[in-house]
Amino acid sequence: MPEASKELCSVKLQRSLYGLKQSGRMWYNRLSEYLLSKGYVNNAICPCVFIKKSSTGFVIIAVYVDDLNMIGTQKEIDDARTHMKDEFEMKDLGKTKFCLGLQIEHFQDGIFLHQSNYTKRVLKRFYMDKATPLSSPMVNRSLDVNKDPFRPIEDSEEMLGPEVPYMSAIGALMYLANCTRPDIAFATNLLARYSSSPTRRHWNGIKHIFRYLQGTIEFGLYYSRNPEVGLVGFADAGYLSDPHKARSQTGYIFTYGGTAISGVPKNKLWLQRLQIMRKSLLCMKHVESVYG
Repeated sequence: MPEASKELCSVKLQRSLYGLKQSGRMWYNRLSEYLLSKGYVNNAICPCVFIKKSSTGFVIIAVYVDDLNMIGTQKEIDDARTHMKDEFEMKDLGKTKFCLGLQIEHFQDGIFLHQSNYTKRVLKRFYMDKATPLSSPMVNRSLDVNKDPFRPIEDSEEMLGPEVPYMSAIGALMYLANCTRPDIAFATNLLARYSSSPTRRHWNGIKHIFRYLQGTIEFGLYYSRNPEVGLVGFADAGYLSDPHKARSQTGYIFTYGGTAISGVPKNKLWLQRLQIMRKSLLCMKHVESVYG
């Protein structure tokens, strides 16, 4: 074949190769097809979560690329482990101890979720690992909008340059807040609103959170095996309660056994809040269809 025509040729693969763009999708299709054939169900809302319910219990398989976490009753977990080994070459690593930055410690009466290693890496990354610890994640806010340290940028202030890693810090804190540190969720959410035009005041707020984390590295979420309190939800809303943009604010948190399992503060328009409520109803309907 002439050298010139070789440049116009392509090769059609009969199978996907590890590392190619389509490999992850092909693996998911293969795994999904097998699990669905075994009676598992999932939907578009949770495409990587497969659930199977039987008369004796249930099992939930959470998929992250080629890592699988199994949750459920012991008999159903053993059955899932057996038929997965029959179909795929895999290793059983036992109880999950580390997953996507989350550390899971198993105790006789419950489990403890934390991100102490991740927190240490974040503090070192932003040169805050030697900072003096603080006891709260944010400073007190003033009722005077002109003195509020979390007010938007003013004409007399200078916006931070790209040399200040404001967005990177917000992303790192968001992952902590969404996983095991709901105590920094409000402060992080508040500072994230000014990502497009941060000032030195906002960066000081970021460093305040880092100093709080420096003194609470070992904090996390503890879930008891036999909780005295079941599922409890709290919600609050304030009409035009944002003093700077006159927007309504809302937030909610759900706890199980007194420990948070879901929560978020929001500063959105009412239409967006209705969309969130609609998605929540769809999730509830899916759970009811699976668990009866």
